[in-house]
Amino acid sequence: MKTLLKQLYYSTLACSGPTNSNLISCYFSLINSSPNCKHLRHLHARLLRTSLYDNVVLSSRLVLAYSRHKHLVPYSLSVFFHMPQRNIYSWNIIIGEFSRSNSPCQAIHLFLHMWQSSNVRPDDFTLPLVLRACVGCGLVNLAVSFHGLCVKLGFERSPFVASALVFLYVSFGKIFYARVLFDGMPKRDAVMWTAMLDGYAKHEEPTLGLELFREMVDAGVTPDWVVMLSLVLMCGQLGWLKHGKSVHGWCVKRWLGMELNLGNAIVDMYLKCAMLTYAHRVFDMMNQRDVISWSSLILGYGLSGNVTTALELFEDMIAKGIKPNEVTFLDYGVTPKLKHYASMVDCLARAGLLEQAEDFIKGMPMEPDAAILGAIVAGCRVHNNVEVGERIAKKLISLEPEKAGYYVLLSNIYAAASKFDEAEKVRELMKGKNVSKVAGCSLIESKTWLSSSPKQ
Repeated sequence: MKTLLKQLYYSTLACSGPTNSNLISCYFSLINSSPNCKHLRHLHARLLRTSLYDNVVLSSRLVLAYSRHKHLVPYSLSVFFHMPQRNIYSWNIIIGEFSRSNSPCQAIHLFLHMWQSSNVRPDDFTLPLVLRACVGCGLVNLAVSFHGLCVKLGFERSPFVASALVFLYVSFGKIFYARVLFDGMPKRDAVMWTAMLDGYAKHEEPTLGLELFREMVDAGVTPDWVVMLSLVLMCGQLGWLKHGKSVHGWCVKRWLGMELNLGNAIVDMYLKCAMLTYAHRVFDMMNQRDVISWSSLILGYGLSGNVTTALELFEDMIAKGIKPNEVTFLDYGVTPKLKHYASMVDCLARAGLLEQAEDFIKGMPMEPDAAILGAIVAGCRVHNNVEVGERIAKKLISLEPEKAGYYVLLSNIYAAASKFDEAEKVRELMKGKNVSKVAGCSLIESKTWLSSSPKQ
């Protein structure tokens, strides 16, 4: 601290005036490299004493520095409103910091204050910050109004604004509008391609997403790990093991490593493709694991019927200090919800403990839904338990009488137990209620996508 203040003192004496460019550069560097808030406050005081506070660049950097030291409120905001002059650069800093904070709505208030109470007009860096703040606040209608403002100000074709608009509509689930904007852009940067692909992946439109990826490759855009994350998610949704392995191989070859989100997505993809061994191998190679990593693998082993390994993983997770979430365990420091009961019932049914599963749902504090009842009936079908299956299937049919699958499941239970008369009665009941079974379909992997997959 003494060295810092001495440097400031002698540098000020050596300069002829407060507007000296060397002095401004010195303070600019010191503000950027300030190690903590205490140093920053000394610099702040020095700026006030030397009249350098009037320099909009230095005072704006001071606003940013306070925010980076976790003092957005009150220091950054206070400095900003006490600045002798503010330009779009300073407004963008304060709006951007709030847009990325836990108080994104404050960014919108600041923008409206700028618009209504100053002569400063937004540029194509301001509007993306406000649009992202609308996403953070969940303000759909206001976001659409800001889109109109972007058009009015002539910024809709800006790559920065267009990317933010695509991100906005994707975040609100309006994929069609995002794609219209995307297709209307004469030039698209990597951010826009990534935002659109991410939208298709997160909203489970894998076919459209993979078509877009082919277009991206044809356009010569180099994919990064975010794009690979979207591709892995889509391959998992489609059950495309071969293509998922291709994307995984590309990531390994390009040394993207096992970044946490990407690693979790690859584990999930292998689990959805019923490749537990591969999923566990990727899990073991991850440099960092969170509760999602552990929960995914535990769930995968649990659903496959390998309860012993699932429990061993759970104990290992606890030993490593990872606190379970509501997906990991039924009643370990979390309030049980319907999906927790569904998981427990599913485990009992898969193990053939069907009477216990039936007793379990009777003791639930809420009414079981179709998923819970369906898990028991499916277990009855596997373990040939006609008595429990008949009781639960009838509850299912009364709960959702239009679902043909429940009738078919009950009929199959009867048929497996050689009760063909009862099976025929169920089929007749379906006809009487005009309930028909939807024809099944199969999904196979094709080699057509490989031509546009990442080259290894």
